[in-house]
Amino acid sequence: MNVTRILGCVASFLLVASPLRAQIGAPPSGRCRFIFDNVPAAHLSTVKLPSGQYNSFIGGGVVARCPDQRIVLRSDSLEAYGDEDRYFFIGHVDYSEPRLNLKSDFLTYFQPEERLLASMNVDAQLPSGSNLKGPQLEFWRAIPRVRQQHATAIGRPTISIVEKDSAGRPQPPVSVTGNNVWLVSDSVVASSGQVVVIRPELTASGDSLYLDGGSGLLRLMRNPRVLGNKGRPFTLVGKTIDVLSKQRKLERVLAMANAEATSQDVNLKSDTIDLRIVRDSLNRAISWGKSRSHAVSATQSILSDSTDVVMPGQRLREMHAVGGAVAEGAPDSTRFRTDERDRLTGDTIVAHFDTAASLLRDSTSKPKIRLLVSSGHATSLQHLPPRDTTLRTPAIVYVVGRAIDVSFDSGAVKRVTVRDDSLSTGLYLEPEKPDTSRAGRRAAASAANAAPAGTSGTTPAVPAGAGARQAPAPGPTRVPSPTPAGTPPAVPARRP
Repeated sequence: MNVTRILGCVASFLLVASPLRAQIGAPPSGRCRFIFDNVPAAHLSTVKLPSGQYNSFIGGGVVARCPDQRIVLRSDSLEAYGDEDRYFFIGHVDYSEPRLNLKSDFLTYFQPEERLLASMNVDAQLPSGSNLKGPQLEFWRAIPRVRQQHATAIGRPTISIVEKDSAGRPQPPVSVTGNNVWLVSDSVVASSGQVVVIRPELTASGDSLYLDGGSGLLRLMRNPRVLGNKGRPFTLVGKTIDVLSKQRKLERVLAMANAEATSQDVNLKSDTIDLRIVRDSLNRAISWGKSRSHAVSATQSILSDSTDVVMPGQRLREMHAVGGAVAEGAPDSTRFRTDERDRLTGDTIVAHFDTAASLLRDSTSKPKIRLLVSSGHATSLQHLPPRDTTLRTPAIVYVVGRAIDVSFDSGAVKRVTVRDDSLSTGLYLEPEKPDTSRAGRRAAASAANAAPAGTSGTTPAVPAGAGARQAPAPGPTRVPSPTPAGTPPAVPARRP
């Protein structure tokens, strides 16, 4: 779940919203009054209107300036409509001001509103070096005490956002495409309609995007998805994903409502998933919510009220499940067959994984479970190979205690240890072969015929006195049985 790759994307966005104001000053404001460079009479045509204003038509190249606002406009030709204070620049339009350089086929300048509308092959360059391309861009210049600078681009424009490394060297740009894009001042970017963010190692998508460079918040909304496609791949989905940064450093990635994070080591589902970043690397994943938290590793499935996954260096080390925790895993069924799963419950379950061993093998291997520790009202149900190797039915061990430790070797259960200050209970069920002799069949039939009314006449799955017998257990896992006073028989927590 290499969320470090999200950092590059966020840093790129923040380049657009960085404090450029301090570098190039406030955006030019005030009313623009065009001054035209020398226009040959042969290239000028005017029509006087009843209002006394003129409609003017200029060809052969046009250069218009607003000195106070440091605006320069060039084009092949111009149509100026006096009554409307509207200027229509045609062909090879080049608009330049301190905060925006724009090229397009056509541009209309609405002087009363200080608004310009560029259309056809729009190519806008922002002061940060980022670039916007699309079929249309509408730009409102800043007017003191009226409005701040903002822009709208429609027709599915693409923004290429420049990012630089710590030495200031340009890196591959981040591409953002959406049906509509809004830019407000120097700090807010929003986009809607099938938004796609692409960089070499990461792709993010959603129906809407919002970036506030002042607060460092990047929000993806409505079916957002973040995909990492290099190194150790990951996927993060939810109804809303917030990427939170501070001083251009990624700190948290928060997926809310139907959140799911999937990596090579673990799959995590819950209402909310909170990814914590330390030194540009994923360090923890925390999940919680009314729907409970469900974490699945290569060998274990854990359900609880909340889950805290500790993964320094993006390698799974520990998983803390809190609140009604239930851990399940497939038993080692090479010597028996069963559709049931081993099950461990408790108030809290901590899973420890063998991260070091996986690193020794290769970078893509999955850490295997090493130890499960259940605390508080702990129970363990384990399936073990039967003593009779000709049988394919597992033996069953069920124990209850204050705390239970389950040790693993190569993903298989090795030992179950019950810890209790007062009393532990347990049950060991060993399968036996059914008696197929004639006498055995007659005894089974007699027992069925003698069954009380209202009960089934079938033979119990575990013969009385055989399937429920108790057997001595090894020293470390001996559990006292809740029998009357005296010397109680030992109940094994694993098959002896």
